[in-house]
Amino acid sequence: MGKQKSIRQEKTRKTIMSIVLAIICIIYMLPILVILINTFKDASSVKATIFALPNSETFVGFENYVTGMTAGSFPFWKAVLFNVIITVCSTFLILLFCSMAAWYVARVNSLFCKIFYYLCVFSMVVPFQMVQFTLSKTADTLKLNTPLTIPVIYLGFGAGLAIFMFVGFAKSIPIEIEEAASIDGCGPLRTYFMVVFPMLKPTLISVGILELMWVWNDYLLPSLVLDLGKYRNIPMHIMLTQKGSYGSVDLAAMMAMVFLSILPVIIFYLFCQKYIIKGVAAGAVKG
Repeated sequence: MGKQKSIRQEKTRKTIMSIVLAIICIIYMLPILVILINTFKDASSVKATIFALPNSETFVGFENYVTGMTAGSFPFWKAVLFNVIITVCSTFLILLFCSMAAWYVARVNSLFCKIFYYLCVFSMVVPFQMVQFTLSKTADTLKLNTPLTIPVIYLGFGAGLAIFMFVGFAKSIPIEIEEAASIDGCGPLRTYFMVVFPMLKPTLISVGILELMWVWNDYLLPSLVLDLGKYRNIPMHIMLTQKGSYGSVDLAAMMAMVFLSILPVIIFYLFCQKYIIKGVAAGAVKG
């Protein structure tokens, strides 16, 4: 009798938790749903009744998407191209160099490695506003103001979290495997790429997803560094092309562009969210 009662209590608890989590999920999804709804309404109705559903008078179909993609002199496809280049190159550099640095820190027990590791961890809590003016000046001086060179800056800002997660996982890799590779004639580079790198897969995937979402949606850093006349990513393109005369903003077209910009990230995250959980747990708990 007591066992059945405990089973019923456990089912009730799980049901309540499921309802609470479903409500929280709906709350988090509401902003995206509001944006999606307003992409099919005319600009005046968006300003007047932002939470109302489109009707026969306010529904404009895909007109806002067409307006958003054709507005301004800077082509939308070029902004997408620059966004892809910046995101892919930045994520690649962060994964490659940070994983190598983390493996070195995890295996070499020296004062330099400890200081380097704690500086990387400390960098995660430093506000970006403290360094933005110095950063923009340095980027102009070193010619890091193009889509092919700005990934170097993203490497610096993304190294803190990446190295923190990689070090935690690298410490859990048995050193005997690396010693066996060394006995077989592998040098440090071959050991890393042939032995260590494949074993870092869970953390590589999770760090890659997190960094990719950050770089893809970033507005502040590119707006400070890139030459606005030549290069724009998608967030910059949205902010600079949807303004009319006297500072007016076409909210409907802007929401359409915002939804298009976040849609690839949402789809990517939904397919890869399980790897984020596994990678974070592996990198934060182990070691």
